[in-house]
Amino acid sequence: MSVHTHLPDIMQALVWTAPETMEMQTRSLPVPGENEVLLEVAAVGVCGSELSGYLGHNSLRVPPLIMGHEFSARIVKVGGGELANGAAPAVGQRVVVNPLVACGACVSCAAGLPNLCLRRQVIGAHRAGAFARYVAVPTAQCWLLSEHLSDAAGALVEPLACAVRAVRHAQWLGAEPLLILGAGAIGLCCLAVARAQSSGAIVITDRVAERLRLGVAWGATVAIDGGAADAQAHLRAALPHGAIAVIDAVGADITRALALSLVRPGGRIVYIGLHNETSPLAANYLVRQEVAIQGSFAYTPDDFAYAIKLLEQGVVRPSPDWVEHRPLHDGAAAFAGLINGEITIPKIMLRPA
Repeated sequence: MSVHTHLPDIMQALVWTAPETMEMQTRSLPVPGENEVLLEVAAVGVCGSELSGYLGHNSLRVPPLIMGHEFSARIVKVGGGELANGAAPAVGQRVVVNPLVACGACVSCAAGLPNLCLRRQVIGAHRAGAFARYVAVPTAQCWLLSEHLSDAAGALVEPLACAVRAVRHAQWLGAEPLLILGAGAIGLCCLAVARAQSSGAIVITDRVAERLRLGVAWGATVAIDGGAADAQAHLRAALPHGAIAVIDAVGADITRALALSLVRPGGRIVYIGLHNETSPLAANYLVRQEVAIQGSFAYTPDDFAYAIKLLEQGVVRPSPDWVEHRPLHDGAAAFAGLINGEITIPKIMLRPA
């Protein structure tokens, strides 16, 4: 066992204690188990699903909880086990963490779908996450981070892997238009993944002008203000025959219904956004138009590995035009600003150190 000998006994953590309430607390340093490593968090992103959790609308998250599942870190203590690639862990290694922990034994795991594991746990939801200086995680969830990738790039692997899976589910071949609802971090990542595979038409919507500008910069053919009074008219003009595939990266009642109204008969909708817990849909219309509906949750290890490859290729970069860095102690204000609309940049990244 390798042990870092200069670790403190306590640490600071951002703790969600009740709906719309987060506070910095002093916590004991986590102790890694037999097949775990202790990590010093370098960068951790704020996810849209955590915003719904912050509001108390997400059934996975129960306070008090240290959230944070999009992160890169450095190994500071080794309890045992092997890294995701089978190598031995060592103090000082930089890693990115796959936060979805599967049992490896259920029918879903046997089918190669650990993201649908019947006993899955998510770091930052079912167990303490990375909104803290240190976090203990299973060693097998750690992927070595290339020296060519920054800590911030490492923290983008998880959301990009979600996008990889959503685009795969969309089965978009590029000959007919793809529609992406929402130009937040997931929507933009879906755009980047889709654009990397085809030069076909991609329409993207959002209510924030700067996000629409990013959509065009990232390769969208058309970017439409979804909050405008004539938004649907513009969408129908851009998609006169409908979209062959729609990715809803918002997950609100209105976007789920909009996806169904804009998909072409015989087309496919991928729901990845998790804003509203339930939503009514025009079921008879869905049946009569033979629209395929596909949920998309997290990723498989192959999706995760492909996301790392895309980052290494520079398909997505953590540039200041869409990623803003803040210290961990500013996390509560960041959550509040994202909820009330004062913060519109797609990705907030917290720095515990």
